[in-house]
Amino acid sequence: MLIKRICFAIMALVIMTSAGCGFKLQRSYQIPDVLNHLSLSSADEYSELTRLVRERLRLNNIQVVDAADDVPVLRLITDSLERSTLSLYPTGNVAEYELIYLVEFAVALPGKEAQPFKVEIRRDYLDDPRTALAKSREMELLTKEMRIQAADRILQAMASTEVN
Repeated sequence: MLIKRICFAIMALVIMTSAGCGFKLQRSYQIPDVLNHLSLSSADEYSELTRLVRERLRLNNIQVVDAADDVPVLRLITDSLERSTLSLYPTGNVAEYELIYLVEFAVALPGKEAQPFKVEIRRDYLDDPRTALAKSREMELLTKEMRIQAADRILQAMASTEVN
């Protein structure tokens, strides 16, 4: 009986400590109430990033509605993937790339100027010409991971949107 009480006290202490320090579960955002209903605008409505953002909005109980004058707008302006060379083999072939995924978007509240945001995600990518097929698959996985991280950062930025 005493052991149960001690375990309960320890669990309660851990829960109170983690709640008091500001800990929150990943992907749990405090989106302002004014953004609970918004319109999602994108140059490519069927892109992977648009799909991921729409999914993140749904998971955070944000309804995507049709555009109207009194509805906030999340506008995905551009997304691009760039490569820059980091190192070369002695033969002159590229050994390592840096992948840069850049997303520009804006949040526009009704009657206010749009707030622009940029998300930049960087990853290193080793290139070996002898394993071209495996490396192309690795590149696809890295790109997908970068898009997922960008969608999460878009929601983080929405949580920091000034609504005053």
